[in-house]
Amino acid sequence: MDTAMVAEVLREGVWVVIKLCAPMLLLSMAVGVLLAIFQAVTQIHEQTLSFIFKLTVVITVLLVGGGWMMETLLDYARSLFELMLS
Repeated sequence: MDTAMVAEVLREGVWVVIKLCAPMLLLSMAVGVLLAIFQAVTQIHEQTLSFIFKLTVVITVLLVGGGWMMETLLDYARSLFELMLS
């Protein structure tokens, strides 16, 4: 394995992490911004309100996209093991 192959494996690993984390992070960020606007308008400053909604969004994303996330991670792990064997 040369340095180009190691760089390619690391680049692919970072891309897999971005693909797996992006839906949860982007949706929880959007919910946080919307709730911050709602709290500013209504002057309700309850900290647990945003936490509960963000947690609900993350759990929903995991339930809906968990299979795809696991399959993506398994494909990457399989490709790593195939590289180790060759």
